[in-house]
Amino acid sequence: MIRLRGLTRHFQAGEQRVVGLDALQLDIHAGDYLAVMGPSGSGKSTLLNILGLLDAPDAGEYWLDGVATAALSEARRAELRSRTIGFVFQSYHLIPRLTALENIELPMLLAGIEPNLRRRRSGELVERLGLGDRLSHRPGELSGGQRQRVAIARAMVMQPALLLADEPTGNLDSRAGGEVIALLEELNDDGLTLVLVTHDAEHAARARRQLRLRDGRIVDEALLEPA
Repeated sequence: MIRLRGLTRHFQAGEQRVVGLDALQLDIHAGDYLAVMGPSGSGKSTLLNILGLLDAPDAGEYWLDGVATAALSEARRAELRSRTIGFVFQSYHLIPRLTALENIELPMLLAGIEPNLRRRRSGELVERLGLGDRLSHRPGELSGGQRQRVAIARAMVMQPALLLADEPTGNLDSRAGGEVIALLEELNDDGLTLVLVTHDAEHAARARRQLRLRDGRIVDEALLEPA
């Protein structure tokens, strides 16, 4: 599904050049469950932003489903991102004035999907995620775990093949965090490719593959037996 070859990204911080990714090589296959770990500044978020087509490398190749993304226009990148990739973040990124249901349906609304299909897709996700009695609530009226479930539902309504989760349990207590990880694993069991950035060693140990970054390079990669 994903092939990275010589992926390089640098940033300028004043007069200092900071390495984001350094000639990184990586393959991620359809259905993989990959946990990415490493200290702050190791390149985890840079990698996720490039995988999500939110940023572009300075050099190297990124192939997504056989498409060479470096040659794409911004409009084509946005189309591919909308159709193929879902995002879940630590801080949820829900719109405060919208209800839970409105937040979930927003990507479909922006994509011009007709109302009946929007309701059918959101209804299936809402039932699966246990959000039925919270749909009329706004984010400020929900617990952290409920907000993250809404964010996951919003990420899934466009039926992406790839889900990028950036510290999705970072703002949650251990119980709610465990529930979120279990939910992501259910989606992965259904065939979704899951890339999880986390500082939590216990959560990372549940993945099928674990990657450790340092200074923009892969310093360790392991195949794991899921918990």
